Amino acid sequence: MKCSVAFSLFALASAEIAVATILTGTSVTTSLSSFNLTKGAACACGRLSRTYDGIISPNSANYTVQAADAYWDVRADLSPACIFLPSTADEVSKALEIFQSCDAHFAVRGGGHMNYPGSNNIDGGVLLALEKFKDIKVKKGSVEVGPGLVWYDIYKALEPYGRAAIGGRLKTIGVPGLSLIGGFHYFNNKYGYAMDNVVGYDIVLGNGTQITVNKKSHPDLFWALKGGANNYGIVTKFTLKTYDIPKVSTTIQVFNESGIPDFLAAVCNAAKLDEKDPIAAGMVATVQYNATTKVATASLLGVQEGISQPPSQFANFSAIPSITQINNVTTMRQWASSLDTPKQMFRVMFSHKTMKPDHDALVSIYKAWKEAVDQIADVEGLYPTFVTNVASAGAARVALTNGVGNVWGLEAEPYILWQFSTGWALAQDDLRIEAWSRQLAERLHAINVEKGIASPFIYMGDAGEWQDPFAGFPAENVARMRTIKSSYDPLGVFSRLNWGGFKLSL
Repeated sequence: MKCSVAFSLFALASAEIAVATILTGTSVTTSLSSFNLTKGAACACGRLSRTYDGIISPNSANYTVQAADAYWDVRADLSPACIFLPSTADEVSKALEIFQSCDAHFAVRGGGHMNYPGSNNIDGGVLLALEKFKDIKVKKGSVEVGPGLVWYDIYKALEPYGRAAIGGRLKTIGVPGLSLIGGFHYFNNKYGYAMDNVVGYDIVLGNGTQITVNKKSHPDLFWALKGGANNYGIVTKFTLKTYDIPKVSTTIQVFNESGIPDFLAAVCNAAKLDEKDPIAAGMVATVQYNATTKVATASLLGVQEGISQPPSQFANFSAIPSITQINNVTTMRQWASSLDTPKQMFRVMFSHKTMKPDHDALVSIYKAWKEAVDQIADVEGLYPTFVTNVASAGAARVALTNGVGNVWGLEAEPYILWQFSTGWALAQDDLRIEAWSRQLAERLHAINVEKGIASPFIYMGDAGEWQDPFAGFPAENVARMRTIKSSYDPLGVFSRLNWGGFKLSL
């Protein structure tokens, strides 16, 4: 039986569960795609609509805004059976109780960080969107923030106080996604990752229970949330450390292809830097390649705490002849304001591996990637980028010395996370791009394994959906995470009903 968009889902879902059973399998067409109505979705959407105003159904005027426009990767545009926007932790708790009793599948979206399909959206299930959780409360040395915020909101709120938090490097990166998977920031080398700077979580567990988690309250879960992703509950408030950083020094540098080997050498040197009294500094270092014109360029976005013009920590880059070099002294808010996520511009596939800093090996990976891009040059809308992220010894040392740690369990050693970020236009090329990206990453990683410079570590924020980040964690950490999950989510709500994102194996 075919059901048009105009046919309200809630004309079906508001019926009793017995009626919903009869309607199981009904095809519902949305402005984006279609899905088959399930008993669980009909039950949950019906109960939510009878309990709360403003439940968004497929025929609602703002359905596309919530189901597609809120995401930056076109592949994440899915068709939920209904969308619930709670405004309190009690409402989140009630929703989880409904999901359990209806056996309804659901997804959770905070500020919008993860990009791959299903990580924070869902076809045919319930989307619980936390966009109304936007409270910010600045305190002495900390800030309380809601999961509906993006990092620009935090930098903006802290600017009048001359403070900064350790969060996302782009304007519209979501707060909860980054904080729960680890979190690369410019200042990791001194202050650790975003997860290391969360001092408290308010979380709703799978059974609807609300608890506050910190170093003294539920310390086992406090540890597991530091890199454990969306396996334990829904965080409704984060309490973050802040630092006295009223000004930052920034640099934007662009290099032509002849400078790329030296550029990658500077990346390796940055990874190896491990000073006793470090200056907080970090970067986004990428190489772009146009498969049509055969032109490659490299770019550096560098940020350093304090006033230094030019920023002293990027001297190795500044010494390379460049096309562009712009140095400035500004604030985190002003810097982040111009670095937006490319929302709804293309489909995106990530693939990433980790290695010890090795200039020759990194240049070989770059050259192999560029040659491989030529093999898919016919893909419409192709936008390939080679990304390098630095994981310094100092960044790992924070977790090793703060009395808490994190689930990554990295030793205080330098690493480079290399990544293929590939954009394209058409769904018909999805499988081709994934296969190409995966095979290339695996082949080059295998070479590094033979050289003894590879690490099994996989960062969720740079990983493709085909990758298993938990396989790169210490085995004892994964075992401990599973034990904690069993304790706090004994019904398996965040694996059985909430299946998106990187999940611990059962």
